[in-house]
Amino acid sequence: MIASAEWNNGELYEGKSQSGHTILMDAAAEHKAGPSPMELVLTALCGCTSVDVVSILEKKREPLEGLTVTAEAEQAPAPPRTFTKIHLTYRIKGKVSQKAAEDAVSLSKNKYCSVSKMLEKAATIDYSIEIES
Repeated sequence: MIASAEWNNGELYEGKSQSGHTILMDAAAEHKAGPSPMELVLTALCGCTSVDVVSILEKKREPLEGLTVTAEAEQAPAPPRTFTKIHLTYRIKGKVSQKAAEDAVSLSKNKYCSVSKMLEKAATIDYSIEIES
């Protein structure tokens, strides 16, 4: 896998992925033109675990209608401002059983989500699950 970031000007950087996608990153405090690199890391965590949970629930033939994963993170006060604590909230839509949801989230966190496995070396990651039938 290959990725790059090119400085445009000021606090703006253009990230490029090997697959040809680009994203504008804004390192300024306001993040008006795009997310910061750390926001992208947190977004990647949400995306990675979402992929796992959807896949697992579909394999279990659970009636999943929707999933939103939200992350709230705390960062170290001084550089490097790594994440120290992350709380994930899984909002699941559909008549998914509580046990299936808990199993899917646990498998993602403990086995499949590579972003989670990397981040847990620096941060405590916990979660809650909300099911809307």
